[in-house]
Amino acid sequence: MSLITSVSGIRGTIGGFPGDNLSPLDLLKFTTAYVRLLKLKSKRPKVVIGRDGRMSGEIVSQFVCASLQALGVDVVQTGLSTTPTVEMAVPFHKADGGIILTASHNPKNWNALKLLNASGEFISAEEGIQILEWSQDTQIEYAEVDTLGHLEIDSQSIQRHVNAILNLPFIPVDEIRKKQFRIAADCINSTAALALPILFEALNIEFVLINKELTGDFIHDPEPLPQNLVELMNLMNSDNFDLGVAVDPDVDRLALVDENGLYFGEEYTLVCAADFMMQIKPGNAVSNLSSSRALRDLCARKNLGYFASPVGEVHVVKKMKETNACIGGEGNGGIILPDLHYGRDSLVGIALILSNMCHQNKSLSQLKESYPTYFMHKDKIKLDADLKYTELLNYLQKEFQKEQLNFEDGMKIDFEESWIHLRKSNTEPIIRIYTEAKTSAEAEKLALTIKSKIDSF
Repeated sequence: MSLITSVSGIRGTIGGFPGDNLSPLDLLKFTTAYVRLLKLKSKRPKVVIGRDGRMSGEIVSQFVCASLQALGVDVVQTGLSTTPTVEMAVPFHKADGGIILTASHNPKNWNALKLLNASGEFISAEEGIQILEWSQDTQIEYAEVDTLGHLEIDSQSIQRHVNAILNLPFIPVDEIRKKQFRIAADCINSTAALALPILFEALNIEFVLINKELTGDFIHDPEPLPQNLVELMNLMNSDNFDLGVAVDPDVDRLALVDENGLYFGEEYTLVCAADFMMQIKPGNAVSNLSSSRALRDLCARKNLGYFASPVGEVHVVKKMKETNACIGGEGNGGIILPDLHYGRDSLVGIALILSNMCHQNKSLSQLKESYPTYFMHKDKIKLDADLKYTELLNYLQKEFQKEQLNFEDGMKIDFEESWIHLRKSNTEPIIRIYTEAKTSAEAEKLALTIKSKIDSF
């Protein structure tokens, strides 16, 4: 059982004891600290709240909503929703912030508080640190009866989200509708089962949904990796589909399967979407240090700028704003389109992929063939309490002192045609080890090499 408190949010397992898990007491502590932050700018804040479909979602939502109201905060409840939908609902309601109740790709026994600012973007690292400090304050002043927060229900947030995508001037809606695409989608027993049909029907797409029962009892590991999408790939092989779609439980990560039932690769979701945007609205692109070089190479091919940020949506968004990027995201299938909002968004990602297929009149597999070829290997090791992380990085720096090194986020080791990136996870008690090379065997070999050196540390 775990409780991970970081600037990325408050994430933990349900059950157990306060301080060790995401208990009601912990929910109250961090909700209160968040409200304290909001009250620096507004005497009576308004907060939008929404959740994914996981099993603990309803009770956690009820508790957080009641806590907010007891603290004198007005609440807009979107209910079952998606992370990007809640992000867009915050500025729509002119709210002071938002809370998304989701543990993203974590298993069903996890949940989390993802905290947003008034722009519907994740709070800054500095604000996150302040909340962590304030969460230790046991003195909580609740609202008196006349100043309790009000509750408003918003049942149209997903529809508004889809409408905003359709209204983007560069999405060829009519052309997509004429194509009459067939799509198979894995909803992973969460809110994609609500959101995807609205998007698909608006685009005249014939679709088949699997794992559409909104139970939160995920039928497979919810991270949209190839080993978890066997059912979707088999379905693609059994019928005539143009595209396979898989998302995580809160619908901000997008993985694709091509028309032949082959995994397109999370890393290439952003590459394909960026390919379209850079054709119709040329500009810079941003991804994080753990993302594929394919995007950098594509930008170079088009004589456009590429920039890398530390891992984490807040860091990617910051770099995108600094460089005025037309698109950005993370190699885990997260696409951020500033024309819509500064947040990872699978729904707009699907629209961009379909737009590129229409624009170039190519299938997904044909698009993949046109991109630089890299293979990524994603590994991890358990972060033991006695592992001295800083000393480990110093040791590895000496081992690879002849290579190009970057310590902006963990340690990135760049070779001529490959790289290694290791960093502490913000969401799990592990060290992530990502490697990329021109062949899958070489990428795996790099991971084994760095793990061997860690073992010998």
